[in-house]
Amino acid sequence: MFKKIAAKLKTNFPAPEVQAHCDGPCGVYDPSSARITAEAVVSMTKKLMDLEHPPAGDKAATIAYNNTFSRFVAIKEEQAQKTKEDLLILWTDYFKPVHLEKYPDLHDTFWKATKLCSACKVEVNLDHANELMAAVEKIHNMFWATKDRNVAWYKAS
Repeated sequence: MFKKIAAKLKTNFPAPEVQAHCDGPCGVYDPSSARITAEAVVSMTKKLMDLEHPPAGDKAATIAYNNTFSRFVAIKEEQAQKTKEDLLILWTDYFKPVHLEKYPDLHDTFWKATKLCSACKVEVNLDHANELMAAVEKIHNMFWATKDRNVAWYKAS
């Protein structure tokens, strides 16, 4: 019955066809979300590296350590995945062939940045986490330059 009503509405009130040049309206893309999640990757990597392993035989301390370690790893991996998703959206939905003229290394920059996201998920490596931040900063600068805007790069930490 619902299908019949919907079909009748579509017939009597057809929707006009619309066009868009990108997946979302202009203004929805912004690399700041990638910066925030990449910063979380750096933060969790530092916290993991700073964790002190408990002395052997202290069962309660070992359980607490394992719980904290696993939580930090889960957050780091989740934030690295979010960074990757944000970068992929910018790369595939915002940047267009015209941007390649100004930034011939655009594809390589994004490819390497997303690979760094993967590396940060599978290991605890502060060098890779910092390289990810540098890649996100480069993408931030490229993005805002395409809009002829000078938006300052800043980090919360």
